[in-house]
Amino acid sequence: MPQLLFFAAVTAVGVWGYRAFLKEAERVSARVRRAEKEDQTGAAGTLVEDKETGEYRVMKSDE
Repeated sequence: MPQLLFFAAVTAVGVWGYRAFLKEAERVSARVRRAEKEDQTGAAGTLVEDKETGEYRVMKSDE
């Protein structure tokens, strides 16, 4: 029985780690795609609309 609990815990940690890896990989890929598009167009940054004020600002690197 302890072996079953051990393997269940290892499996749960593995699934959690895999999902975290996929989420991080998607975030990095989106950042790279955005940077490539900025290089192609010669833009100095990507503008995003502030929902509260309606004004546009340059996207921060952590968004």
